[in-house]
Amino acid sequence: QVQLVESGGRLAQAGGFLRLSCAASGSTYRTTAMGWYRQAPGKQRDLVASISNSGRTNYADPVKGRFTISRDNAKDTVYLQMNSLRPEDTAIYYCNGGIVSGSYYNPGNYWGQGTQVTVSS
Repeated sequence: QVQLVESGGRLAQAGGFLRLSCAASGSTYRTTAMGWYRQAPGKQRDLVASISNSGRTNYADPVKGRFTISRDNAKDTVYLQMNSLRPEDTAIYYCNGGIVSGSYYNPGNYWGQGTQVTVSS
C-alpha cells in the first residue's frame, strides 16, 4: 500500500524547465515501480515515464530526450525533471504506484491528486 502526493507544478515558458516531486509513504514503496502520467482537459490519462524498483526507466515518445524520471529511496520520493518544455506539455501530472513487467508499466490503484503544469507559448 502506497500513498502519493505530487508537487512542483507551475506556470513555465516554452523552452523552460520544471521538476515535479511525488512523495510516497508506505512500507512497500521500495519494491514498487512508479510512473508519471499526465492528463489534459477532455483527454485520456497517458503514461509519460516509469521507473522500476531497481531503477530501470522508460519514456513515452513525446518526452524522450526532454524528461527524466528518477527516484530517491532514502527520501521516498520520485521526481520528473522536465526540460525544453512545450505548450503541449500542459496537463495535470499524476504519479502512480504499479508494476513493471519487462519494459511495460502496469498501473496500480495508487494515485496522487495531481499537480498542474502550464506551459505558455
